Amino acid sequence: MKLKDLFTIDERPRKGLLALEWVILAYAAVTLLAVLFCFTKIDNPQAMIWGRVRVAAITMGLWAVYRFMPCKMTSFLRVIIQMSLLAWWYQDTCDINSLFPNLDHVFAAWDQEIFGFQPALVFAERCAQPLLSEFLELSYVSYYPIIMMVSFFYFFARNKEFEKCCFIILATFFTYFLIFDFIPVAGPMYYYPAIGMENVVKGVFPVLGDKMAGQWHIMRPPGWTDGLGYQFIADVHENERPTGAFPSSHIGVAVVCFLLALRTRNKALVLTLLPLCVGIFFATVYIRAHYAVDAFAGLITGILFYALWAGIAKWKAV
Repeated sequence: MKLKDLFTIDERPRKGLLALEWVILAYAAVTLLAVLFCFTKIDNPQAMIWGRVRVAAITMGLWAVYRFMPCKMTSFLRVIIQMSLLAWWYQDTCDINSLFPNLDHVFAAWDQEIFGFQPALVFAERCAQPLLSEFLELSYVSYYPIIMMVSFFYFFARNKEFEKCCFIILATFFTYFLIFDFIPVAGPMYYYPAIGMENVVKGVFPVLGDKMAGQWHIMRPPGWTDGLGYQFIADVHENERPTGAFPSSHIGVAVVCFLLALRTRNKALVLTLLPLCVGIFFATVYIRAHYAVDAFAGLITGILFYALWAGIAKWKAV
């Protein structure tokens, strides 16, 4: 694709919103109803409402820019700017799921029953070698770069399928966000400090109820403390909130991106993503962001959501 092609006016510009924009607005509308219904129980409902209003305004503004200059570049901006808001949407789920009793004790107990121990605790203790630690932690922080790699590849190499690719990715994200809204699981890095490590070692998992909605403490990442991956994860998690552990969207979205890469049959892209996606699967448990059951649920739901949204994209001719 040449530079001038980015600004060439489309012969048949789209008149309405993109399918992915409808998904975002639908999610915003559903969660807005939840906010209004529980207005007095949410800490800062006004900020949540205005946040959704701003997203709607941004969406309509990007549509207007595209209609004024319908070309590949303005179409690209409509998608990428929405992707840049994903981290905000993720943190937003904490405000909604804090309305419900915490369920970490259920998932920690499942891990204990299935494996006989806590994989999130034992994995990090037994595999603290610097090279392995660095690989896993760098794999974990490659999450958003993986999404960008796949999206950019489709934009420049398979432009006619770019919107479909991004629709599948974003629809998968918002499906996970909807699950996170109503299944409040924070993950081992928050739950273990909350109940005390002596209980974790004994396999005793107290019910926290709504205690996780208040102040919380987070475990530092395990492994090589001088590693670049360790520093990245420590910085990322410093401002995170306890939300979105089940199922693992890190794994689910990585699976979706890998399947989209497989669809291109581009060996360089597939071989680049393969070790990173495998690393993400193990890293989510290694850094104690997820229980092992979260990881397997992320793998299964990633395949299912890809099949669902890819099927809808084909049926709707997105």
